[in-house]
Amino acid sequence: MNFDILTTFPGAFDSYFGISILARAIKKGFIKVTPYDLRQYALDKHKTVDDRPYGGGAGMVMKADVVFKALSAIKKRKVQSEKRKLKERIILLTPQGKVFSQKHAARLAKYDRLILVSGRYEGFDERIRKMVDEEISIGDYVLSGGELPAMVVIDSVARLIPGILGKDESLAWESFSKAKVNTPELRRLFGKAKKEIGSNLLEYPQYTRPESITMGSRKHKVPQVLLTGNHEKVFRWRQQEALKRTKIRRPDL
Repeated sequence: MNFDILTTFPGAFDSYFGISILARAIKKGFIKVTPYDLRQYALDKHKTVDDRPYGGGAGMVMKADVVFKALSAIKKRKVQSEKRKLKERIILLTPQGKVFSQKHAARLAKYDRLILVSGRYEGFDERIRKMVDEEISIGDYVLSGGELPAMVVIDSVARLIPGILGKDESLAWESFSKAKVNTPELRRLFGKAKKEIGSNLLEYPQYTRPESITMGSRKHKVPQVLLTGNHEKVFRWRQQEALKRTKIRRPDL
């Protein structure tokens, strides 16, 4: 899968995509991440990408003509999966977009190419919105630019691509992922819940060595069921704990 990022700070991505899972995914060819410097598509010798807003006001606005030129050039570049018609999506990263979720990540993971437009300054010339397929926000707050949101989107989408995490079951019980927990015990726990429940649950509690630790005057042990080696009991315990945690912390899910 290809991720193209239009940004005024292409160097901001070097560190994050040079480490851990994403670095290995890039090295193995699962994904390709390419930042494009917006200033390289500027139309004047000063490499101007923003200007004062018509009608007055504070801040500077990103220029539509520069973004249009950049997007036109990027879309012409060859990427992976050229043997068939490329399935791509252009995304504007903005606080005014729809709030990003795991459902969005799963949907976007089905594309061959995502082009992410990451802004700076006061905002975008409104005409830029006509150049994109959708607008995404990573939350109800404002950042200095779209570089961090671009990293968030790429990370969450890339890890859903088969092979990147090594084992597909690693995704099965992550928070907000779908897991079918259709058991009589859990239906009794949740009363008149739907026959098939379990979408968008928070992840169950996790433990590792040591088996017991002392914090202050109290000992805290790993739940005994996790030490039994009985996979069916462990699975049922995890189902139950995921539902309990979701009901308490995120009943809206």
